[in-house]
Amino acid sequence: MANTSYERLSAMDASFLVFETESCPLHVAATAIYEEGPLRREDGGIDVETYRRATRAILHRIPRYRQKLQWIPVVGHPVWVDDEYFELDYHIRHTSLPRPGNLEQLKRLSARIMAQPLDHARPLWESWLVEGLEGDRFAIISKLHHCMIDGSAGQELAQILMSSDPNHRIPESVPDYYPRPAPSGAELLRAEADRYSGLALRSVRSLLRLPREARALRAELETQLAAISRAFRSVSDAPPKTPINGKNGPHRRFDWLDMPLEDVKAVRRGLDCTVNDVVLATVAGAMRDFLVRRCVRVDAIGFRVAAPVSIRAEGERGELGNRVSQWYVELPIGERDPVARVEQIRAATRELKASNSALDADAIMAVAEWTPTVLMTLAGRAASGSPPYNLMVTNVPGPQFPLYLQGAKMVAQYAQVPLAEGTALGVALVSYDGTLCWGFNADYALVPDLDFLVKAIETSFLELAQSAGVEIEGSKGDS
Repeated sequence: MANTSYERLSAMDASFLVFETESCPLHVAATAIYEEGPLRREDGGIDVETYRRATRAILHRIPRYRQKLQWIPVVGHPVWVDDEYFELDYHIRHTSLPRPGNLEQLKRLSARIMAQPLDHARPLWESWLVEGLEGDRFAIISKLHHCMIDGSAGQELAQILMSSDPNHRIPESVPDYYPRPAPSGAELLRAEADRYSGLALRSVRSLLRLPREARALRAELETQLAAISRAFRSVSDAPPKTPINGKNGPHRRFDWLDMPLEDVKAVRRGLDCTVNDVVLATVAGAMRDFLVRRCVRVDAIGFRVAAPVSIRAEGERGELGNRVSQWYVELPIGERDPVARVEQIRAATRELKASNSALDADAIMAVAEWTPTVLMTLAGRAASGSPPYNLMVTNVPGPQFPLYLQGAKMVAQYAQVPLAEGTALGVALVSYDGTLCWGFNADYALVPDLDFLVKAIETSFLELAQSAGVEIEGSKGDS
């Protein structure tokens, strides 16, 4: 394969392809709202050509945007290869709301775009520029497959096209692009056989070093086995199903909410906990109200959230791919007292942190690197429909200063976490320029009352603030 090029997906990255289903596409997405600024044309439209040229000019910095999947025969594991027929116009879409478009129309459009699977025969991303939004604004709806990126890397990637300087412009000169030839199936299969032989050889060498490294190896092995044991217990111990846990359909609802970040930090200080504890306690109170409204006996069931935790090292900043684990946190939805909910969540997250449980998924994926993807696929199909959590809640810190896209100021960004099979609701938060932006992704049929949940989130936070002695004006549902 001297003249060919490819890159093998890690087991963690490949797992997002394995667990994807027709009704639950596993791409991450976001809707960002901008002031028109210098991108407004004289006829009132948005200068999409400038956006295309700026995107083309930075593609050499994100080579994955011009790569597609190829599969190793027999083994069934994916690799990245250059797309010799790459066309930027396919990936950058241009549309408009009926003028003057409002935020409710933008939410419905975002939900429809997010629900559509990406084409696995092409590079796994799309960007929709949406003009016609009232208030001299436009939006960009972006989609990237989760096998390419996690939340932390996504925030870094989103800033490549933007700058803190409103006068900054991306040079429109484009480096030449020469796609590298992809390997044949036979070449990939031979390389995979060599890879497994190499893994076995490294294991034998490790055993030969055992006498002189026994103590260190034993400690490391005990740590890894404990992590794997905890992870398997979490996965096998699925919580009781609730009205937001059922068979998903192909359609989605999307909603959002803004909170001043300083208000959240004031509550954190008043209750002596972390911002993430405040977020989880807010979700616990809202889910309590939501489930009571659905006639669920909240004091009689357990309710578990999955909270992704980045394990990306400082030296891995700027890299694509996934470096993320999960915390599984039992939310005290049966508890009436908001302060007591915070105390219980704070104790649970401190215990998780002390146990290094964020490394559990990393240990599992280290084992998965040995596992043929066809077996992972069979295991994934057997486990589908029984997730080890009721709800995903992800919180990604973003820049606390305004960003500009070719001079157009970004005023808000709402993330969408994908729904795994068996979960009909996901909550994603991004902090940006002094605002905590909540994004709510829900199955269209199973969560027809998503608007009630969004209001319940606001009510729950106000209760926490009151308990902490913090005076706030309240959150806003519109930007």
